[in-house]
Amino acid sequence: MEEVPHDCPGVDSAQAGRGASCQGCPNQRLCASGAGATPDPAIEEIKEKMKTVKHKILVLSGKGGVGKSTFSAHLAHGLAEDENTQVALLDIDICGPSIPKIMGLEGEQVHQSGSGWSPVYVDENLGVMSVGFLLSSPDDAVIWRGPKKNGMIKQFLRDVDWGEVDYLIVDTPPGTSDEHLSVVQYLTAARIDGAVLITTPQEVSLQDVRKEINFCRKVKLPIIGVVENMSGFICPNCKKESQIFPPTTGGAAAMCQDLKLPLLGRVPLDPHIGGAVTKASPFWLKPQTHRPPSPTEA
Repeated sequence: MEEVPHDCPGVDSAQAGRGASCQGCPNQRLCASGAGATPDPAIEEIKEKMKTVKHKILVLSGKGGVGKSTFSAHLAHGLAEDENTQVALLDIDICGPSIPKIMGLEGEQVHQSGSGWSPVYVDENLGVMSVGFLLSSPDDAVIWRGPKKNGMIKQFLRDVDWGEVDYLIVDTPPGTSDEHLSVVQYLTAARIDGAVLITTPQEVSLQDVRKEINFCRKVKLPIIGVVENMSGFICPNCKKESQIFPPTTGGAAAMCQDLKLPLLGRVPLDPHIGGAVTKASPFWLKPQTHRPPSPTEA
């Protein structure tokens, strides 16, 4: 990906492509032409598409391996416990899609029709979409630069036929980069309810989550609150609690107090969760007896 000059005036500036800092930039001609400032037509298309989605929640964390996908799956299943609530789970971790595995959907494929891509359904009221469904093997590497990731996220939001949905849960990769900027850009016009931030108790995780909080504030993304995952472990034999990841700086509670954010809760380490993901389907799923037909089958 091309480097942006440190003093870039921005594509909306009258100096775009003309300022001294633009000299030598590979995008200088594009910016000077004014084409770079043209709004992406997909934003309005996605806004129209999202009119059937009542609530949109992003699951974020600056740190990898803290349990964003696991939390997203639990949240989706928890909401879908009400049979009258329609839930959609979108996995935009393009390079590391783990939602198909966690949801017990490996090997499933996406159907396409005139109305768009049909999600893969876990149950009648819980649909899932992930780039993992588009790979020929779960071991395939997705080696894409930013623009192609951006295009994939755009397609997920614009072309998937979610139907009438009460909650859209978006599972994101770690960091504050391409995927995060894209999903916020495309969904802002459609109104995002906010982000749930996931952390673990130790400072090495909290340090990166603070960056994510800073990102949310810079892009004006509301923060619903913080969840501390892997918060203690209760031995199944002696029943004593151990801190596998010691909260040396006070954990999520201290961070939330300092930054004036709600601490939504703590989730302990549970061996059943790790064991469930190695099986064909997660332990919280009931055997599926019905799956809505795809548009091509209906």
